[in-house]
Amino acid sequence: MSCGDPHETDCSEVLDHLYEFLDREMPDGECTKFEVHFEECSPCLEKYGLEQAVKKLVKRCCGSDEVPTDLRAKVMGRIDLIRAGHLVPEQDPAAGDPAAPLPQEPATQE
Repeated sequence: MSCGDPHETDCSEVLDHLYEFLDREMPDGECTKFEVHFEECSPCLEKYGLEQAVKKLVKRCCGSDEVPTDLRAKVMGRIDLIRAGHLVPEQDPAAGDPAAPLPQEPATQE
């Protein structure tokens, strides 16, 4: 998506890193670039507002659910591997082939 107007920070860069901005997971200088872009670009500002609203809705509806400690550790470990460049999300062996059938539970005898 692009509004067609030239910006110091390209629309595609803003949209590629929108969740990092929403989650405040980027340096202040990068945040400032995004804020300037949103002042200039109404399509990106609209997308930001929509994603912000969804995030608030999810937090309100699901924010009190406890995340199992082992699941959180597993997800954070994957994120660390991806950020370090040791794993590409599309090639994650744990994700499996989306077209492959789900593994079946072994039958138990009673």
